[in-house]
Amino acid sequence: MKLIPTLKQLEYLSALAETQHFGKAAERCSVTVSTLSAGIQDLEDVLGVALAERTKRRVLITSLGNDIAIRARTLLLGAEDIMSLATTNRTPLTGDVRLGVIPTVGPFLLPRILHGLRTSYPALRLILDEKLTQPLLDRLRFGELDLALIALPFDTRELATQVLFEDEFVFACSEGHPFGRQRKVSMADLAREPLMLLEEGHCLRAHALQVCTQRGKDRRSPFEASSFHTLVQMVGSGIGVTLLPKLAVDMGIADGMDISLLPLAEPASRQIALVWRQASPRHDEFAMLARAIQDLVARPSATARRSR
Repeated sequence: MKLIPTLKQLEYLSALAETQHFGKAAERCSVTVSTLSAGIQDLEDVLGVALAERTKRRVLITSLGNDIAIRARTLLLGAEDIMSLATTNRTPLTGDVRLGVIPTVGPFLLPRILHGLRTSYPALRLILDEKLTQPLLDRLRFGELDLALIALPFDTRELATQVLFEDEFVFACSEGHPFGRQRKVSMADLAREPLMLLEEGHCLRAHALQVCTQRGKDRRSPFEASSFHTLVQMVGSGIGVTLLPKLAVDMGIADGMDISLLPLAEPASRQIALVWRQASPRHDEFAMLARAIQDLVARPSATARRSR
């Protein structure tokens, strides 16, 4: 019988080519470094070529190794699709589904939908992974996730995209701020106030800036936050102002703080969407899941709170 690479060996190579690090690749594949290294060596023996140059400090994938890794990812995605195809012949929305969520959506949307999803689809097991948008979409495209809950606009080319709902922005400032007692905040008001943002990598940063730049304004505060909750704490401390998505406001992110939450005179929003690979055999199932999430979000939530 002709020797051919195993899927496990190709998985090791794919992870090594992407991470350029034996330790990180082994962690991604849930094996020890020695197991992954032996697997790469076995693959080189099967193919009769060198795939990686090893030094004490780093690993360098050869040009041929990179070419093979690209084809390996295609084969691994095909294997994943075979498993997914088998799943589609069972009851829809059963078994494991690996769902990626971004930190400015997950903590505020998941509490509103998970109980309803468990009730409607008790055999569905959602395996959650929280990361920033670009790493999530990279993992989705590589087949390491099945779905992702993200906020648009964002580049989702080559992915199936189902918008779930609009998430309006709310102006947030300390109660002692001059705008704190206004009924609404205009773009002229916003143009006079530097906007505090999340640090680079968070899509909410770009979305908040887009609200301003679309209207010819782009003023940002020198102060940035690494997390959503830190940003709110900074607003409550009077350090500056920001825009918060209503999804987070309704779930009480500013409760108990001296923060005024005001609507924008010219409403602006981001879109919350579910995305998956166009070629996924579970395309119809995921579209069904998107509709189920839309229905759950449309229901009154016991935990949701109205903005002040």
